[in-house]
Amino acid sequence: MKMHIEFRHLRTVKAIHENGGVSNAADILNITQSALSHQIKNLEEQTGIELFVRKSKPLRLTAAGMRLLRLADKILPEVDAIQAEFEGLRSGKSGRLHIAIECHACFEWLFPVLERFRKSWPDVDVDIRPGLAFDALPALEKEDVDLVVSSDPENLPGITFSHLFEYAPVFVASAQNPLAEKAFIEAEDFRDQTLITYPVERSRLDLFSQLLIPAKVEPASIRQVELTAVILLLVASNRGISVLPDWVVREVKYSSDYVTRPLTKEKITRGLFAATRDDDLAKPYMRDLIRLAGEEARRLQSL
Repeated sequence: MKMHIEFRHLRTVKAIHENGGVSNAADILNITQSALSHQIKNLEEQTGIELFVRKSKPLRLTAAGMRLLRLADKILPEVDAIQAEFEGLRSGKSGRLHIAIECHACFEWLFPVLERFRKSWPDVDVDIRPGLAFDALPALEKEDVDLVVSSDPENLPGITFSHLFEYAPVFVASAQNPLAEKAFIEAEDFRDQTLITYPVERSRLDLFSQLLIPAKVEPASIRQVELTAVILLLVASNRGISVLPDWVVREVKYSSDYVTRPLTKEKITRGLFAATRDDDLAKPYMRDLIRLAGEEARRLQSL
């Protein structure tokens, strides 16, 4: 006869061994003694071997029964772990959240969000990837990432762009720069300036996409710098000017070394969005991250 050992058989062997008898084991397993005895008989008929020493008190396992016990000790913890993991996935308490960021300055804003998120959702695997290094939205569609932070929403089937907040790209320069005298900055003001930017394609920079490219204006020179702190250091030294999101310049606008000015008289504003697959929006941890992201941005803007 072919054996069909099931997880319940392993749980039965383990429960009887640990509790010393059918009666106690039945209580632990929440089944009747009769059902448990029938299960033992069926298992022994399948194996053709006695698994328990019947005349012993407490009930002891035979050598063959000990082999099943060792199997139970090896397999059942893994089964319990995967059941707990699946339950966490069903309830939305655990999962994967791989984030791609199409906004270079967003790292500084997002880290405090993830610190709050981690405390509420310790079982969610979080990873951050610089979305500027690859095509983030196609990666989202292919499920290589789970959320894309972007300021350029697109009409993509199966993808939702959740609005996080509005921000303003802000001109920042040394207080010694002649442009410090202006109330607002226009495209023409950049023609004779050294522009300090992040090392990304100009089409991904708000200054170019919203102001310079439409006006067909090219700065005198462009210097690319990886770190925000270094950009601000160079600006303070009057080595060039920059345009940064308002949440980045929240502190320097109170420093006598810098001036901050709006872009154009009307002031340019942009939206930042969290792009996710439609199905993932039902996950509680995804909704919570989007909520926290908006809250943190509004907090920074109010400082």
